[in-house]
Amino acid sequence: MLEARDLTRVYRRGSEEIRAVDGVSLAIRRGEFVSFMGPSGSGKTTLVNLLGCLDNPSAGELDLAGRGIFGGGKKLDERALTRVRREVFGYIFQNFYLIPTLTVRENVALPLAFYRKPGVEAEVERLLAMLGMEHRMDHLPVQISGGEMQRVAIARALVNRPEILLADEPTGNLDTKRAGEIGDILQDLNRNTGLTIVMVSHNPDLARLGGRLVEMRDGKAHEI
Repeated sequence: MLEARDLTRVYRRGSEEIRAVDGVSLAIRRGEFVSFMGPSGSGKTTLVNLLGCLDNPSAGELDLAGRGIFGGGKKLDERALTRVRREVFGYIFQNFYLIPTLTVRENVALPLAFYRKPGVEAEVERLLAMLGMEHRMDHLPVQISGGEMQRVAIARALVNRPEILLADEPTGNLDTKRAGEIGDILQDLNRNTGLTIVMVSHNPDLARLGGRLVEMRDGKAHEI
């Protein structure tokens, strides 16, 4: 599904060179649930941003389902990358990024606002019902809890029916109970729908929900 070869991301701070991701090679198969762990600054979020085409590598190659995205002196143009982000990936972040003036229903539909598809309203309602949020559809974000906001964010990430779900610290702002609920939702999505999930987490219990655990350390990836 995703294959990285010697993927590298270098940042410069004055004369200092920071290798946030340093020659990582790995393959993620369709239907896998892969968790990345590691201390702050280890490169895990940078790596997931590279895998999700949210950032460009300084070197190395990335293939998506056999299609070259970066590498070999070539990269997809910005329009093609936008299409990949829109059609292949769903994104969940530590911060919920809900629009405060939009209802729950409207926030979930937002990714499809500029290319409306038939049945969007029904799909939004289906996802919110699946996540136990059907009674909150017409509420504003300020009227719901943090755990409920993350459920809305998950529904928004799924509304375009992605092939790969990227979750960067999806429970970082939640208490233990709500974090467990979100973890259960992600595990159920992987097991019951075959959705490929790539997740970053500091929480070892959450990370172990995945079938595969990768530790990031000094920009390098180590299978555990």
